[in-house]
Amino acid sequence: MTQNTAQDRPLLGIILMLGFCLLIPLGDAIAKLLAERVPVGQIVFVRFAAQALILVPVSRALGQSLRIPRHLLPQVLLRTLLQMAGITAMFNALRYLPLADAVAIAFVMPFIMLLLGKYVLGEEVGIRRLAACVVGFVGTLLVIQPSFAVVGLNALWPLAVAVIFALFMLVTRRIAKDTSPIPLQAVSGLIASLLMLPLLMLGQGLNLDGLSTTLPASDSWTLLALAGGLGTIAHLLMTWSLRYAPASTLASMQYLEIPIATLVGWMIFNELPNTLASLGIGLTVAAGLYAILREHTAAKEAALATSGA
Repeated sequence: MTQNTAQDRPLLGIILMLGFCLLIPLGDAIAKLLAERVPVGQIVFVRFAAQALILVPVSRALGQSLRIPRHLLPQVLLRTLLQMAGITAMFNALRYLPLADAVAIAFVMPFIMLLLGKYVLGEEVGIRRLAACVVGFVGTLLVIQPSFAVVGLNALWPLAVAVIFALFMLVTRRIAKDTSPIPLQAVSGLIASLLMLPLLMLGQGLNLDGLSTTLPASDSWTLLALAGGLGTIAHLLMTWSLRYAPASTLASMQYLEIPIATLVGWMIFNELPNTLASLGIGLTVAAGLYAILREHTAAKEAALATSGA
């Protein structure tokens, strides 16, 4: 009953998702500013430490237990490792690529999710949605091409982000029915923070640039706190938005991240996609919106068939 009541407030869900779309590019922009002055390992550690510091008290305040069922622990650990890898890959992407390009390339993830759903989960995916996947990949290649000419293989970091987060979503989908999202994110923050500490110490011992424990300059601490806080709050807004509006209503809104990232990249870094990249972004967005529309239509047809039976 509570869930149905929440879903009767789609406007609130849309506003919360809009908050997510505004905060995520800002967090990415801050991470891009930090990338040249702070080792990526420290940024990742602060990101997850902030997640734990914010969400553990929130879980307690809501009366939600942080205990994860024992049979789910391996999957929760795998999910956390994938989230760590995905965020690390995104921070690396932001070191080399314009903000809008990195975000747009990473949006190939919904197409990868469709393919994983078809070939891993055995879900029904029609020919038109598969065609949208092809168009989306073509658009992504158009965005990659100008950056690849400049930075070489580093232009592929956002593709790694897309693949990793598609697997992350696949694992999340498998355990979502048996876990509450806020405690799950809180526990993930704790696990990732504990895993990052020995990695940072090992990196310091091996003199690895990306895993140094040398304290950053004092003017970087504020940016580090903002990056961690914005990322955590943004994902909370997304989680809560799904309580008040169906995923089919909110999915297309996530593509607002691309124009917002373009605006933020222009305002902070004076970056704008070139003509070829802009064409690729347009193709990726159009293919993604079409795939979402087909997903929504397929869900309605399945619901009608079930009610008719």
